[in-house]
Amino acid sequence: MESQQKQAEPIQLECQDNSHVVFDVPHQRRSANYKPSIWKYDFLKSLNSTYDKNEYRKEAEKLIQDVKDIFIETEDLQAMLKLIDSIRKLGLTNHFEEDVKKSLDTIASTHKSNTYSFIQKNDLYLTSLCFRVLRQQGYQVSQDIFCGLMDGKGVIEKSLHIEDIRVMLELLEASHVALESENILHEAKAFITETLRNSISSVSQENMNDDLSKDVVHALKIPSHWRVQWFDVKWQMEAYERDNHRHICLLDLAKLNFNTVQATLQKDLRELSCWWKNLGLTEKLNFARDRLVESFMCAVGLAFQPQYKCLRKCLTKVVNFILIIDDVYDLYGSLEELKHFTNAVDRWDVEETEELPDCMKICFQALYKTTYEIANDIEAENGCKQVLPHLRKVWADFCKALLVEAEWDQKGHMPSFQEYLSNAWISSSGPLLLLHSFFSITTHEVAEDMSGFLEKNQDLVYNISLIVRLCNDIGTSAAEQERGDAPSSILCYMEEMSVSEDIARKHIRGMIAKTWQQINKKCLTGQVPTTLSSFVNIALNTARVAHSLYQSGDAFGLQVTDNRTQILSLLMEPLTIRTN
Repeated sequence: MESQQKQAEPIQLECQDNSHVVFDVPHQRRSANYKPSIWKYDFLKSLNSTYDKNEYRKEAEKLIQDVKDIFIETEDLQAMLKLIDSIRKLGLTNHFEEDVKKSLDTIASTHKSNTYSFIQKNDLYLTSLCFRVLRQQGYQVSQDIFCGLMDGKGVIEKSLHIEDIRVMLELLEASHVALESENILHEAKAFITETLRNSISSVSQENMNDDLSKDVVHALKIPSHWRVQWFDVKWQMEAYERDNHRHICLLDLAKLNFNTVQATLQKDLRELSCWWKNLGLTEKLNFARDRLVESFMCAVGLAFQPQYKCLRKCLTKVVNFILIIDDVYDLYGSLEELKHFTNAVDRWDVEETEELPDCMKICFQALYKTTYEIANDIEAENGCKQVLPHLRKVWADFCKALLVEAEWDQKGHMPSFQEYLSNAWISSSGPLLLLHSFFSITTHEVAEDMSGFLEKNQDLVYNISLIVRLCNDIGTSAAEQERGDAPSSILCYMEEMSVSEDIARKHIRGMIAKTWQQINKKCLTGQVPTTLSSFVNIALNTARVAHSLYQSGDAFGLQVTDNRTQILSLLMEPLTIRTN
């Protein structure tokens, strides 16, 4: 949560007979001074693209075939791995799933019996690339492939990779798909991170060209595995355009695909802007954030592909209500009002809101109506039955977690670090997003077969949600402390361990890295059924979106951050297409 309400203490007056009269002080409604949305309705309704026409689809089909031909013609291992990696980075994986699987099956089977062949050739770049690409696609590959990095004493042999920055970059990216127990890669990551930071210092700039410097800065800011693929796609196109070994047809396809996807996303956003306007909450809940477009960008980050329209529509509505309800608990409601509101959500009963202020009644009624609409949309889209009880429960859990934080604030309670986390992973909204995502993309047959999947895989839900919470805290904690809001993970850790904010932030970043390693073990080593591979990708993207949202502060509270530039670039500015 971004801020916590402050409850006024009752006033006691002492009478002449030494008795006391207690006066309840009216609850002071707070304000975070959120600015109105910079994205006006008329502007959103005007968004239009020509790239949904048949002529572009036909051109795309031709380019797709050209790229498929490259798969057939490519025999060199490194060239094939780079092709597969470029396809993923350029946002084209859904067009070549069969080609990629066939090629990686061949690579995995061919080299399984000769794991160390790359190291024996001193080809650390190829080793790193192969390890990362195979593991990201769910293939079993051991860190032992890197044993050649170690000297006789089990210490990393630094001379192997210190001379070539591009080799170091590839090994750094590979280290981020490591598991918690893979110490060879953790040691390599620590050494390379320090070396690369030194390489972009003023002393060494003269020895590095501008393009390579950009690549280093980009990798150190957020590693590729932690980035939202679609948010990064334009940057990757520019990088691929600089590659001397690029395939022009692949680059042309990437640009055309970007524009056609953007056309679909604009249509989605136009429809959602009508829904938001008709809902009318902006005028009635003027204390809350009006962030339709930012909410839509979150949904795009989870699943940009055109076929996930239902998911994007659902998640945009969910994120909108997460923000509004968060502000109800943070800014508007008294503790007594929040208890009533929580009971209303828990019992899913409009009558429970009778004693509440009008704006809180309106909020619950809108949530009630929208959740029914979402459940109906999901059932109509994929045939899943009995979705509503699951949606109701996860909303109730979310509100109960927000109420706990409001009670801590009311009592002036500083929770222990673990006490904070045990509640904050739920209030992060991670479980809400994952449950809605699961039902939005899972067919009735799969859902029946995988009943209880999220309950059985609570560790995955917890770890994804924990990253959402910790990234949020890193991005918003400073502003919250300034306002005197309730504690974040950073403040709880500082208080409990008696350390500085810098040390606490370093600890939280370390927790994020370790949590990713646990997620990698679950998602990249075949522990999740292949029938749910699409859900796994969306779950990973939930964590990645959190990195993006809070990298430069609070993307929801402020609209002048990098997020605004990103929205313009991805939703409103098409690429120039090369003409033949």
